[in-house]
Amino acid sequence: MAKQLEITLTRSLIGRPEDQRVTVNTLGLRKMHQTVVQRDNVAIRGMVNKVSHLVTVKEIEA
Repeated sequence: MAKQLEITLTRSLIGRPEDQRVTVNTLGLRKMHQTVVQRDNVAIRGMVNKVSHLVTVKEIEA
């Protein structure tokens, strides 16, 4: 089975640099407390690491 990541936006984007805002939007997050499921790969992990202070991540099996 492929691993997936459940990513939730837990902190606000107000006052954050533009590159962090773009990264969060690229992950598919638009609103606070919104959760998306993404495939676990190197690109997604890199984006999550860049905005790790704004999101919470949970690994799930799918």
